[in-house]
Amino acid sequence: MQNEVRYHFGMIKISSTDALLVVDVQNDFLPGGALAVENGDAVIPVINQLMTLPFGAIVTTQDWHPSGHCSFEERSGEWPRHCVADTPGAALAEELDRRAVSLELRKGQSLSVDSYSAFLENDGITRTGLQDWLMNRKIRRVFVTGLALDYCVTYTAIDAQAAGFESVIVLDACRSIAPLDEAVSNIEKARILLIESSDLS
Repeated sequence: MQNEVRYHFGMIKISSTDALLVVDVQNDFLPGGALAVENGDAVIPVINQLMTLPFGAIVTTQDWHPSGHCSFEERSGEWPRHCVADTPGAALAEELDRRAVSLELRKGQSLSVDSYSAFLENDGITRTGLQDWLMNRKIRRVFVTGLALDYCVTYTAIDAQAAGFESVIVLDACRSIAPLDEAVSNIEKARILLIESSDLS
C-alpha cells in the first residue's frame, strides 16, 4: 500500500529537545529577488511567532554560493544566479527576528557541489556539521520551515529523519516553487509529518 502524507491533529508541546530549522529565508528567495518564491515573505511572521516558543535550538540556513556556482544557469545549472556570498541577495530577510537564533549555517559554498539540505550536500556524502551540532545539544525532534518547500525544506526534513531525528514540516511556515499540492505529494514517500503552526505550543 502506498504511503500517505502524515498530518498531525492536536497540539504539540515544544520542549528543550526540539529544534526549529529556518531554511533559506533570504532576500533572493523573497518577492523581487533573483529566484523569488511566490509569497515567500508570508512565512516571516509565522516563523517569528514560532521563535517565541521554548525550542532548545533555533537554526537559520543560507545558500552562500561562490560566484560561478555549479547551480547557476551560466554554468549550465538549473537556477538563475542567486545568493552569492556577501551580497544583499544572500542576506537573511531583514524582517526575520534573529534574536533567539542559536546557529547561522551557510551551505552550498563549494563551486562544484550544490547543497539543498541543511544536513548533507547534494553529493550525498559531504555533511554540513548540523547533525552533530544538534545531537550535542540533545535535540531529538526538528521542525522545518522556510523556502522553498519542494526543494531545500523537503531535502532538509528527509535528511533530518535519516539522521535519526523525528522530522516535522510546518506547512504554513513554508512556501513552494511548484503548486502546493505537487510539493506536498513529493513528501509522501518520506513519511514526514506535516503540521500547521497553530498545532504548536
